[in-house]
Amino acid sequence: MPRRHHFHLDHLGHSITVNIRSGVSRDVEVLVDGKEVVHQRVRAGSSVLTAELPEDPAQPFQIRIHQPRFGSSVPQCVLSLDDVDRTMPSRLVA
Repeated sequence: MPRRHHFHLDHLGHSITVNIRSGVSRDVEVLVDGKEVVHQRVRAGSSVLTAELPEDPAQPFQIRIHQPRFGSSVPQCVLSLDDVDRTMPSRLVA
């Protein structure tokens, strides 16, 4: 049965959300202010996704995800913005 994990941070007036659906395939979506900016299928292990905050000029950021290859451990999600890494808090979604 697939599991979904939800990560969220508010930063610089923007809402940044990462949703991961784990199972046979792993789909990741990144939302900024409720709008999807990245949707990608990833493998177990570590992945890096890039997107931008809608600023003038646009402000790029990275989402680093580490998903355990085995077991039921919760993935780790880190927002990297302005050369600062912020661990995104998670919660399991039924």
